[in-house]
Amino acid sequence: MTRTLHITIGTRPDRSGLEETLGAIDAGEDVASQPSRLSIESLATFGRIFRPTNLELLEAIVEHEPDSIRELARLVDRHPPEVTENVNELADYGLIELEENGRAKRPIIWYDEIEFSGDISLRDMDVGGDVSAAP
Repeated sequence: MTRTLHITIGTRPDRSGLEETLGAIDAGEDVASQPSRLSIESLATFGRIFRPTNLELLEAIVEHEPDSIRELARLVDRHPPEVTENVNELADYGLIELEENGRAKRPIIWYDEIEFSGDISLRDMDVGGDVSAAP
């Protein structure tokens, strides 16, 4: 069974359904019929969350299932404080779950794939740059 996280770029974040899905997974319930959705408020936020360093972390979590953030940092050859910051951001957006493992936190990904959708208006883009300064 493939579990898909559906991500849209929207004007306001809506993580309520995601929290319910995570709770159902924790309780061992079948969540196949529950849609998992995440709305990201802007294109700039989307770019920050899915930058290459974060994608590398997601890939390492899926491939190696590390027991801690420190182990994840070793896998990607980065400093643990930097990885902790990125992992916390991913957890804040519901892309990973952090499971208490003694004093450590174990990063877990509960989905198998990510599906992106949404309409991007070139007039209303918030990309964090000042296009009026272009030559």
